[in-house]
Amino acid sequence: MFNRSLLSRSGSFRPENLGQNVLALIGNLCFTIFVLGVLIFTIIAATYQPEDPLFRPSTKITNFLTSTSNATFKSDNTVVKTGEDFLAPNQTAFDTFINITDVPSVAVENPPDCEGDNDKPIDCKDREIFNLLMKAAIEHFKDIHFYRFGKPVSGSNESTCDMAWRFRPNQGKTASLYKDYRRFLISRSGNCNYTVVGIGEYHSGMNARKRKKNQKPGFEKLPKNSEKTASFPVVGEVVNDSLPVVESESSFSNGKYLIYEGGGDRCKNMNHYLWSFLCALGEAQYLNRTLIMDLTLCLNSMYTSSLQDEEGKDFRFYFDFEHLKESASVLDQKQFWLDWKKWQIKDGLRLSLVEDFRVTPMKLAEVKDALIMRKFGSVEPDNYWYRVCEGETESVIQRPWHLIWKSRRLMDIVSGIVSKLNWDFDSVHVVRGEKAKNKELWPNLAADTSPEALIPSLQDKIEDGRNVYIATDEPDTSFFNPLKDRYAIHFLDEYKDLWDENSEWYSETTKLNNGVPVEFDGYMRVSVDTEVFLRGKKQIETFNDLTSDCKDGINSCHSST
Repeated sequence: MFNRSLLSRSGSFRPENLGQNVLALIGNLCFTIFVLGVLIFTIIAATYQPEDPLFRPSTKITNFLTSTSNATFKSDNTVVKTGEDFLAPNQTAFDTFINITDVPSVAVENPPDCEGDNDKPIDCKDREIFNLLMKAAIEHFKDIHFYRFGKPVSGSNESTCDMAWRFRPNQGKTASLYKDYRRFLISRSGNCNYTVVGIGEYHSGMNARKRKKNQKPGFEKLPKNSEKTASFPVVGEVVNDSLPVVESESSFSNGKYLIYEGGGDRCKNMNHYLWSFLCALGEAQYLNRTLIMDLTLCLNSMYTSSLQDEEGKDFRFYFDFEHLKESASVLDQKQFWLDWKKWQIKDGLRLSLVEDFRVTPMKLAEVKDALIMRKFGSVEPDNYWYRVCEGETESVIQRPWHLIWKSRRLMDIVSGIVSKLNWDFDSVHVVRGEKAKNKELWPNLAADTSPEALIPSLQDKIEDGRNVYIATDEPDTSFFNPLKDRYAIHFLDEYKDLWDENSEWYSETTKLNNGVPVEFDGYMRVSVDTEVFLRGKKQIETFNDLTSDCKDGINSCHSST
């Protein structure tokens, strides 16, 4: 009876039902595989982060820019690279600097009787004074090369003159020129001889900052082939980053425009932002259209003191908008929409809406409408702007790196720090922070960057007594005090006067921000810290010189080289 009951309950396994069971089993197995495939695809799509060429060594960046590889990147918090980082210094132009023997001498056949003139004001326009100041500057600043001197102007009193000049460090590695203007204290002896008795600090000669109208040119030694250096950043010049405007209704109506709307790029890190922005700018240039850009940025939480994403930042805080607007056709989004509402209906201006990033720029080349609007959705990563430049488009759209330079206001802070170190220092980059706490990925970093380890590591690399700038994410700089026995060490916060409320940077950014003071935020700090480090005569890196750990964690050195 028991056996009969068991067989009746297991009737589905009888020979006549075996075929149906096999088919059912295969069907269930296929459905299971399909569900797993959908799940895996969903996970990959949700965690997709493309690879970033910007965080490779500079030799590989150049190769990437001309490659046919997938135009995507991996997020990182590294300071963004911009156009001037890819410029090779033009040695023909930079080799032609002013030597002290180039300064002309003024011959005086009959020296004047200067009795009673000692109390008279110094005539800063006198050619003899000009030559004296040039020679004094060349003799005093031995670690820089001079390329142009401006005519001196009166200083703060009758014994001072202000003079500006363009220069470059004599061991400069970047394709940039710098401008400084200083105050000279001059004395006059009884026999009419003038002597420079003092030179002020960086940017102390404020009266010489701006070149006066109708002012005669100063002294400049041009290259033999008259090659211009205007394509290089000149740090220290007055910045004019006012917003461009359309001159007239007819100019606006005859223009062709491109705008990107929405998307998931907002509040991402600066590298992500720039990678997407350059895609839009590259497409605008390909289509021969003016790019309508939103000058407001959202700063990612990794750069903010509040540890929250912060809206309301300005593109001009971080990048050189003057260079961009002079080199490319761009308009501010707010002003554009005001003009569009004013003239769109009257002049019959049409808008072409594109909502799929797979519509390539090549397909839009024949669009005649005044405005092409690319509208991006809410699903990441397909709503990232840079997706437009992937695939077949990558070989057509070239990102115009040369149009994006770092903010010259920030670079002027860099120049100020380095000038206070007389352009004669070595630099050490010490990475600690969260990486030093993570023993699984960086097992040796904390010990290798301790003062006890740094002293023997640096003794064979940097001479005793040198000025050493330490760029670091270690919040407590007293941690490095043991190094003071060997070196004169310096940190970023030592130079707060270059961005505090009495600084040029503070005044100009507040004016730019409609009277609201601008915070010197985390991205600005890291950017300036890094740029000062890169101007050291010797540069000691954490992961190349101080520890055997890999930059991206254990067993990753092969991918970081």
